[in-house]
Amino acid sequence: MNVQHGCLNITINKFVAVAPFKGILSLCIQIYQKRETRMKKKIVLAFGLIAATLTTGTPCSAAFVVGSENGWQFSTDGIVDVFSTYQTSTKLPTGNRFASFLNGNTESTYENFDVRVGLLPSVIAFNIKAPTTNGVDSSVRVGIYPSIQNSGGQNNRFDVNPNTDFREFFYTAKGKSGELLAGRALNLYQGKNILTDMTLLTAGVVPAPGTSTTLGHIGYGYLYTNFGPQIRYTTPDFGGVKVAVSIAEPYKIDQYTAKTNTPRLETEVSYARTSGDTSLQAWASGLYQGAKRSNTAAARPGGDNHSIGSAAGVQAGFGKVDLLASGYYGEGLGMISVQDGANQGAWGSSAVDESGKERTQFGFLAQATYKLTPEVKVGLNYGQSSQTKTSFDKASGGSVIPMEKQEATSAIVVYNFNKFTQFVVEYSFAQNTWQDKATQRSHSAAIGTMFYW
Repeated sequence: MNVQHGCLNITINKFVAVAPFKGILSLCIQIYQKRETRMKKKIVLAFGLIAATLTTGTPCSAAFVVGSENGWQFSTDGIVDVFSTYQTSTKLPTGNRFASFLNGNTESTYENFDVRVGLLPSVIAFNIKAPTTNGVDSSVRVGIYPSIQNSGGQNNRFDVNPNTDFREFFYTAKGKSGELLAGRALNLYQGKNILTDMTLLTAGVVPAPGTSTTLGHIGYGYLYTNFGPQIRYTTPDFGGVKVAVSIAEPYKIDQYTAKTNTPRLETEVSYARTSGDTSLQAWASGLYQGAKRSNTAAARPGGDNHSIGSAAGVQAGFGKVDLLASGYYGEGLGMISVQDGANQGAWGSSAVDESGKERTQFGFLAQATYKLTPEVKVGLNYGQSSQTKTSFDKASGGSVIPMEKQEATSAIVVYNFNKFTQFVVEYSFAQNTWQDKATQRSHSAAIGTMFYW
């Protein structure tokens, strides 16, 4: 639909008009006639918000864009993500050991059914693009990621406020010299490892109820990179090659980290190319951050810790077949989320041992998908995350038994009903192994749907 009035020109692409919108649009145009030219941008934004409200629940095939002749544009995109999941876990081994994300207890087998989001929460995002100026395109993105399950889990059905993450809030300025990003966005290190996992848009490993999302292969092939505040520069595309460098907010490396007075540095080198029905992308990323321990720490008071890591991957598509291999290696990283040492008791592993020294962690993910038809895709992957025993572990061990390895495999069938609706059936098996070789196993199944716009 294209609406013109004087110098106002609003275009809404692939938008299903409804009667209330026409009335509101007419009213807005009358108001506009009484305003001066300097009010253009405010009215364009108002149209965008009205359109976004009225299209809720209205089928459409793509995001729509609202713009004016002076170059400002407003658009929205998003996902509605709903999965029913069933999980069963074997008994948790007895003893004082780091926690398991598979849930369970030492008395009996654990079983749970839930209706929730998958690895990726639902998303509603808003984008504002400024007029191109001196060859530079500037834009702002706000991404809101809500879960659908109650924040209190199944134990409190009256706690109806779902977990909501403002994961994205940044602006970018892109020109012939490259791109600047400033704000909150997905971190670089291991970012592509998670983005290329097929379970990103499914459920993967299902954790305990009460968590905001499922795990996919987080802790079972890669670590969660998280979204964080950063300033990032990305070079122009040189024949498919890009280099990105970011200065980011530092994280605690251990529960005794006292000072985070130096930035976390991340970098990524990536390559992407498509030719006909074949595609190839490869990447390598890195991380470094240091931190000072508390002077009252139980071990190595006032000492230094560091997190250092590398990650890489390659993904190749050949017609109906898509293959992926990715991995990571480093010290002081953790076993679930990058630099999860501050949460070592609750998150099942420590980036640093009880003597205050960094642990070595590594992992990989192998994956294959195949399109049976243009609408139906099947996939299978396997991943594992591990950490080695430190000298302290080998000599005497600590008061808590650390995790040694977490591994999982997932199989999916995806049916694309149309361009904006898909249905998923999935099965995942996971196993945790502690350093004393005790194990816990989990089986999970998920049936779900996702709606895109």
